[in-house]
Amino acid sequence: MSRWRAALPLILLLLAGIVLFASGSLEALTPRQLVAHQVELHAQIALHPWLSRLAYIGLLTLTVATGIPGTIVIILAGGFAFGVVDATLTSSVGLTLGALILYLASRYAFGPGSRQPPPLVARLHHGFEQHPVSYTLFLRFVPVLPFGAVTVALAWLRCPLWLFLGASWLGGTVSLLFETSIGAGLGDAMSQSDSFGIGLLLHREVLLPLGAIALLALLPLLVERLCRRYRGRGTGD
Repeated sequence: MSRWRAALPLILLLLAGIVLFASGSLEALTPRQLVAHQVELHAQIALHPWLSRLAYIGLLTLTVATGIPGTIVIILAGGFAFGVVDATLTSSVGLTLGALILYLASRYAFGPGSRQPPPLVARLHHGFEQHPVSYTLFLRFVPVLPFGAVTVALAWLRCPLWLFLGASWLGGTVSLLFETSIGAGLGDAMSQSDSFGIGLLLHREVLLPLGAIALLALLPLLVERLCRRYRGRGTGD
Protein backbone atom coordinates (compact mmCIF):
# COMPACT_ATOMS: atom_id res chain seq x y z
CA MET A 1 0.00 0.00 0.00
CA SER A 2 2.81 2.42 0.86
CA ARG A 3 4.45 1.71 -2.51
CA TRP A 4 1.27 2.64 -4.37
CA ARG A 5 0.96 5.79 -2.27
CA ALA A 6 4.52 6.78 -3.16
CA ALA A 7 3.86 6.16 -6.85
CA LEU A 8 0.58 8.11 -6.87
CA PRO A 9 2.05 11.52 -7.91
CA LEU A 10 3.91 9.92 -10.81
CA ILE A 11 0.81 7.97 -11.87
CA LEU A 12 -1.31 11.14 -11.78
CA LEU A 13 1.24 12.95 -13.97
CA LEU A 14 1.20 10.13 -16.51
CA LEU A 15 -2.62 10.10 -16.56
CA ALA A 16 -2.72 13.88 -17.02
CA GLY A 17 -0.34 13.54 -19.96
CA ILE A 18 -2.47 10.82 -21.56
CA VAL A 19 -5.62 12.93 -21.18
CA LEU A 20 -3.92 16.01 -22.65
CA PHE A 21 -2.49 14.08 -25.58
CA ALA A 22 -5.76 12.24 -26.30
CA SER A 23 -7.81 15.44 -26.15
CA GLY A 24 -6.21 16.71 -29.35
CA SER A 25 -5.51 20.11 -27.82
CA LEU A 26 -1.97 20.13 -29.17
CA GLU A 27 -3.25 20.00 -32.75
CA ALA A 28 -4.09 23.71 -32.48
CA LEU A 29 -0.35 24.40 -32.04
CA THR A 30 0.84 22.76 -35.25
CA PRO A 31 2.63 25.10 -37.71
CA ARG A 32 -0.25 24.93 -40.20
CA GLN A 33 -2.81 26.00 -37.60
CA LEU A 34 -0.56 28.73 -36.21
CA VAL A 35 0.00 30.27 -39.63
CA ALA A 36 -3.74 30.14 -40.37
CA HIS A 37 -4.49 32.09 -37.17
CA GLN A 38 -1.29 34.10 -36.80
CA VAL A 39 -3.04 37.49 -36.96
CA GLU A 40 -5.36 36.63 -34.05
CA LEU A 41 -2.50 34.97 -32.15
CA HIS A 42 -0.15 37.93 -32.32
CA ALA A 43 -3.01 40.30 -31.53
CA GLN A 44 -3.79 38.37 -28.34
CA ILE A 45 -0.10 38.32 -27.36
CA ALA A 46 0.14 42.08 -27.89
CA LEU A 47 -3.04 42.62 -25.88
CA HIS A 48 -2.08 40.28 -23.02
CA PRO A 49 1.73 39.94 -23.11
CA TRP A 50 2.27 38.62 -19.58
CA LEU A 51 -0.83 36.43 -19.47
CA SER A 52 0.03 34.79 -22.79
CA ARG A 53 3.57 34.04 -21.62
CA LEU A 54 2.34 32.64 -18.30
CA ALA A 55 -0.15 30.43 -20.14
CA TYR A 56 2.62 29.20 -22.42
CA ILE A 57 4.90 28.44 -19.46
CA GLY A 58 2.08 26.56 -17.73
CA LEU A 59 1.31 24.44 -20.80
CA LEU A 60 4.98 23.62 -21.39
CA THR A 61 5.48 22.80 -17.70
CA LEU A 62 2.55 20.38 -17.83
CA THR A 63 3.74 18.59 -20.96
CA VAL A 64 7.33 18.25 -19.71
CA ALA A 65 6.17 17.04 -16.28
CA THR A 66 3.93 14.40 -17.84
CA GLY A 67 6.52 13.29 -20.39
CA ILE A 68 4.12 13.24 -23.36
CA PRO A 69 5.66 13.37 -26.85
CA GLY A 70 3.96 16.65 -27.80
CA THR A 71 6.50 18.86 -26.04
CA ILE A 72 8.39 19.70 -29.23
CA VAL A 73 5.15 20.95 -30.84
CA ILE A 74 4.70 23.47 -28.02
CA ILE A 75 8.32 24.61 -28.20
CA LEU A 76 8.08 25.16 -31.95
CA ALA A 77 4.85 27.07 -31.40
CA GLY A 78 6.63 29.25 -28.83
CA GLY A 79 9.29 30.14 -31.38
CA PHE A 80 6.60 31.05 -33.88
CA ALA A 81 4.57 33.11 -31.42
CA PHE A 82 7.23 34.93 -29.38
CA GLY A 83 10.40 34.89 -31.48
CA VAL A 84 13.67 33.10 -30.82
CA VAL A 85 15.05 35.06 -27.85
CA ASP A 86 11.77 35.57 -26.00
CA ALA A 87 10.64 31.99 -26.62
CA THR A 88 13.97 30.52 -25.51
CA LEU A 89 13.91 32.42 -22.21
CA THR A 90 10.24 31.66 -21.59
CA SER A 91 10.55 28.01 -22.59
CA SER A 92 13.55 27.49 -20.32
CA VAL A 93 11.36 28.39 -17.34
CA GLY A 94 8.63 25.93 -18.31
CA LEU A 95 11.12 23.22 -19.22
CA THR A 96 12.99 23.51 -15.92
CA LEU A 97 9.80 23.60 -13.82
CA GLY A 98 8.32 20.61 -15.64
CA ALA A 99 11.55 18.63 -15.29
CA LEU A 100 11.67 19.44 -11.58
CA ILE A 101 8.10 18.21 -11.03
CA LEU A 102 8.77 14.96 -12.90
CA TYR A 103 12.08 14.49 -11.07
CA LEU A 104 10.52 14.95 -7.62
CA ALA A 105 7.56 12.68 -8.41
CA SER A 106 9.87 9.99 -9.80
CA ARG A 107 12.29 10.20 -6.89
CA TYR A 108 9.43 9.94 -4.39
CA ALA A 109 8.02 6.95 -6.26
CA PHE A 110 11.36 5.13 -6.46
CA GLY A 111 12.18 5.59 -2.78
CA PRO A 112 15.75 4.93 -1.64
CA GLY A 113 16.62 3.20 -4.92
CA SER A 114 17.30 -0.21 -3.38
CA ARG A 115 15.23 -2.07 -6.00
CA GLN A 116 16.68 -3.42 -9.21
CA PRO A 117 16.90 -0.54 -11.73
CA PRO A 118 15.44 -0.76 -15.26
CA PRO A 119 17.90 -1.68 -18.05
CA LEU A 120 18.19 1.95 -19.18
CA VAL A 121 19.16 3.16 -15.70
CA ALA A 122 21.54 0.24 -15.24
CA ARG A 123 23.38 1.25 -18.41
CA LEU A 124 23.79 4.80 -17.12
CA HIS A 125 24.72 3.83 -13.57
CA HIS A 126 28.43 3.17 -14.06
CA GLY A 127 29.16 6.40 -15.92
CA PHE A 128 27.14 8.44 -13.44
CA GLU A 129 28.91 6.91 -10.45
CA GLN A 130 32.35 7.61 -11.95
CA HIS A 131 31.76 11.20 -13.11
CA PRO A 132 28.36 12.47 -11.90
CA VAL A 133 28.74 16.13 -12.91
CA SER A 134 30.20 15.64 -16.39
CA TYR A 135 27.91 12.67 -17.10
CA THR A 136 24.77 14.57 -16.10
CA LEU A 137 25.78 17.55 -18.20
CA PHE A 138 26.50 15.26 -21.15
CA LEU A 139 23.05 13.64 -20.91
CA ARG A 140 21.37 17.05 -20.86
CA PHE A 141 23.43 18.76 -23.55
CA VAL A 142 23.43 15.88 -26.04
CA PRO A 143 20.02 14.48 -27.09
CA VAL A 144 20.98 10.80 -26.84
CA LEU A 145 17.71 9.98 -25.05
CA PRO A 146 14.30 11.67 -24.67
CA PHE A 147 14.28 14.50 -22.13
CA GLY A 148 11.68 12.82 -19.91
CA ALA A 149 13.49 9.47 -19.94
CA VAL A 150 16.71 11.15 -18.79
CA THR A 151 14.79 12.94 -16.03
CA VAL A 152 13.35 9.68 -14.70
CA ALA A 153 16.73 7.94 -14.98
CA LEU A 154 18.49 10.71 -13.03
CA ALA A 155 15.80 10.53 -10.37
CA TRP A 156 16.40 6.77 -9.99
CA LEU A 157 20.14 7.41 -9.78
CA ARG A 158 19.38 9.98 -7.04
CA CYS A 159 21.19 12.77 -8.84
CA PRO A 160 21.63 15.72 -6.42
CA LEU A 161 18.90 18.31 -6.87
CA TRP A 162 21.34 21.19 -7.50
CA LEU A 163 23.10 19.23 -10.21
CA PHE A 164 19.85 18.13 -11.82
CA LEU A 165 18.43 21.66 -11.93
CA GLY A 166 21.65 23.23 -13.22
CA ALA A 167 22.18 20.63 -15.94
CA SER A 168 18.51 20.67 -16.97
CA TRP A 169 18.45 24.45 -17.27
CA LEU A 170 21.77 24.75 -19.14
CA GLY A 171 21.29 21.77 -21.43
CA GLY A 172 17.63 22.51 -22.00
CA THR A 173 18.32 26.13 -22.92
CA VAL A 174 20.90 25.12 -25.53
CA SER A 175 18.42 22.74 -27.20
CA LEU A 176 15.63 25.30 -26.88
CA LEU A 177 17.67 27.90 -28.74
CA PHE A 178 17.77 25.67 -31.82
CA GLU A 179 14.21 24.37 -31.48
CA THR A 180 12.62 27.81 -31.10
CA SER A 181 14.71 28.94 -34.08
CA ILE A 182 13.10 26.16 -36.12
CA GLY A 183 9.65 27.28 -34.97
CA ALA A 184 10.32 30.89 -35.89
CA GLY A 185 11.85 29.82 -39.21
CA LEU A 186 8.87 27.62 -40.07
CA GLY A 187 6.56 30.53 -39.38
CA ASP A 188 8.49 32.80 -41.72
CA ALA A 189 8.73 30.12 -44.40
CA MET A 190 5.04 29.18 -44.25
CA SER A 191 3.95 32.82 -44.37
CA GLN A 192 5.74 33.03 -47.75
CA SER A 193 4.41 29.74 -49.13
CA ASP A 194 0.92 28.41 -49.73
CA SER A 195 1.89 24.75 -49.37
CA PHE A 196 3.23 22.74 -46.46
CA GLY A 197 5.88 20.29 -47.59
CA ILE A 198 9.48 19.18 -47.43
CA GLY A 199 10.53 22.34 -49.25
CA LEU A 200 9.90 24.36 -46.09
CA LEU A 201 12.80 22.58 -44.41
CA LEU A 202 15.18 23.92 -47.06
CA HIS A 203 14.73 27.51 -45.99
CA ARG A 204 17.85 28.88 -44.32
CA GLU A 205 15.95 29.88 -41.16
CA VAL A 206 14.88 26.24 -40.69
CA LEU A 207 17.83 24.38 -42.20
CA LEU A 208 20.55 25.93 -40.03
CA PRO A 209 19.02 25.06 -36.61
CA LEU A 210 18.07 21.60 -37.92
CA GLY A 211 21.69 21.06 -38.87
CA ALA A 212 22.83 22.18 -35.42
CA ILE A 213 20.50 19.68 -33.74
CA ALA A 214 21.74 16.94 -36.07
CA LEU A 215 25.33 17.71 -35.08
CA LEU A 216 24.39 17.48 -31.40
CA ALA A 217 22.75 14.12 -32.03
CA LEU A 218 25.89 12.85 -33.78
CA LEU A 219 28.18 14.04 -30.99
CA PRO A 220 27.89 10.78 -28.94
CA LEU A 221 29.12 8.77 -31.93
CA LEU A 222 32.11 11.09 -32.30
CA VAL A 223 32.93 10.86 -28.59
CA GLU A 224 32.65 7.06 -28.68
CA ARG A 225 34.97 6.85 -31.71
CA LEU A 226 37.54 9.12 -30.05
CA CYS A 227 37.39 7.05 -26.86
CA ARG A 228 37.93 3.82 -28.81
CA ARG A 229 40.89 5.33 -30.62
CA TYR A 230 42.36 6.53 -27.33
CA ARG A 231 41.91 3.11 -25.70
CA GLY A 232 43.41 1.44 -28.78
CA ARG A 233 46.53 3.59 -28.55
CA GLY A 234 46.80 2.87 -24.84
CA THR A 235 46.60 -0.88 -25.51
CA GLY A 236 49.18 -0.61 -28.28
CA ASP A 237 51.60 1.10 -25.96
